[in-house]
Amino acid sequence: MKHVMERSEVRERILKGQAIVIYDGHVLRLDKWIKFHPGGDKAIHHMIGRDATNEMKAYHCDDTVDGFLKWRIGSISERWVNFLPPIQGGDFDEHSEVPDQWLVVTKQDEFEDIRSNKKMCGEPDVKIYPKVPQGIIPSLDLKQAFERKVVSDPADISENYDNELVRRDLANLPSLDAETQDWLSREYNIMHEKVINADLYKCNYLRYVKEVARIGTLFGISFYLLFRVNHKFWSAIFLGAAWQQLVFIAHDAGHISITHNYQVDNIIGMVIASCLGGLSLGWWKRNHNVHHLVTNDPIHDPDIQHLPFFAVSTRLFNNIYSTYYERFIWFDKFAQKVIPLQNFLYYPILSFGRFNLYRLSWMHVLLGLGPRRGKAAWFRYFELAGLIFFNYWFFYLVCGKGLQSGWERFQYIMISHITTMIVHVQITLSHFAMSTSDLGVAEGFPMRQLRTSMDVDCPRWLDFFHGGLHFQVVHHLFPRLPRHNLRSAQPFVIEFCEKVGLKYSIYGFKKGNTVVLNKLEEIAQQAKTMLECAKSMEQEAVGRKNENYQAPVHEKQRKLA
Repeated sequence: MKHVMERSEVRERILKGQAIVIYDGHVLRLDKWIKFHPGGDKAIHHMIGRDATNEMKAYHCDDTVDGFLKWRIGSISERWVNFLPPIQGGDFDEHSEVPDQWLVVTKQDEFEDIRSNKKMCGEPDVKIYPKVPQGIIPSLDLKQAFERKVVSDPADISENYDNELVRRDLANLPSLDAETQDWLSREYNIMHEKVINADLYKCNYLRYVKEVARIGTLFGISFYLLFRVNHKFWSAIFLGAAWQQLVFIAHDAGHISITHNYQVDNIIGMVIASCLGGLSLGWWKRNHNVHHLVTNDPIHDPDIQHLPFFAVSTRLFNNIYSTYYERFIWFDKFAQKVIPLQNFLYYPILSFGRFNLYRLSWMHVLLGLGPRRGKAAWFRYFELAGLIFFNYWFFYLVCGKGLQSGWERFQYIMISHITTMIVHVQITLSHFAMSTSDLGVAEGFPMRQLRTSMDVDCPRWLDFFHGGLHFQVVHHLFPRLPRHNLRSAQPFVIEFCEKVGLKYSIYGFKKGNTVVLNKLEEIAQQAKTMLECAKSMEQEAVGRKNENYQAPVHEKQRKLA
């Protein structure tokens, strides 16, 4: 007989450091599994205390789903009301369920508040102040929530702006109450069944034969131009284009959407990413899994934490603590100079994006940030060998042996890497312009994905150029769906959105770029306003100080004389 757990028991277990996740009415204890989890520890941390049924089914194959229950320690008898996970600032004190009042805290002045007692699983060293406290369901009926403050501090300007965006979301989205979110979840699962019945999880391998032929041709042309006819510029362009196309296959493999076999897809992904592209698939998966679960959350989603170069939310002006990077992301003097110009710097900065990916990849592999136990443990050494091989063939053979001077090498590296800028545009396009509101843990999986993601419209014949990244909404709802079937799944998503009243955001590529630039400009203007306000207040404070200054007697006597 299954042990039926009360809410108080689940809370107590989490308080003791156990990773408790609710799945399909079952209580799972995953703290002993975290170190083996191929998707990384952070993904589990964000699901602690929550009903993660939709997320776990969406991100795992059937064989893995069938094995979830081996971690079962009990069941629940009623609909589960989500706790706020410890990593997101969840308070598991027995009096934390219903706060006495709404507290909207975006400023983190209490940086020194470091826990000295035993931490809960996933709990950061620094106290996290959630925008939506545990036990609160955001709605426009809560008059004290997201209210517009009288500006007494420069940070109030950015908070007022963010609160206005939240109010706008609440006005245009279905209710966050339990009944509505449960209905959305049921309709999402009905849609998912339609996708499954349409055989859209079956991969058409002929499409990958074409992908390999296309990419192989790009590499071949690049090397021919370099080593046979000495056209260095165009050789670098074609090499960058090949890397851009390679990213799409690595993305597919990372989501286990090619063969649906974990080991096989990861080997494919690592060969492509590490050996041919010089990037770590393991780093990307650890980062990307968190991105999918807490999409566009300024505190938790590493894919929008790009200070000091970009800010897509005014909450990033508050020196936030990133729970992914486990460090503060400062809105420092350099950021204060760059962010007001970010809409102008968007494309130039993205031109150098690949160099940052090299840094992150090497850090992930050398520091062993991925799983060190279980079936994914050996990936670290395979990737290390792949990164070394990449540096050998590209930097030594191509650049060192194939080019004659330091200036030629510099030009070749820069041109080939700047060419890959297009993939960074494609990646950021899908989320930078979308909602960054924190609506709390009452918001269900399908609503969050549709609120925070955008698709890009293009002709079918141009799908190869975007590599599936233009169907981010569809992809976020069905992460393991083969890339070439995303277009076929799009009608199901449109039908779902029309039925439940959720907006399906889709723009053409040019229009999408305009929307992103407008969003960056809005945030840039908020940064300017806040900084100008801070400067004005500082000058006023200095002026009042001078007015109240009493000169010494001897100075007064000298003036009279």
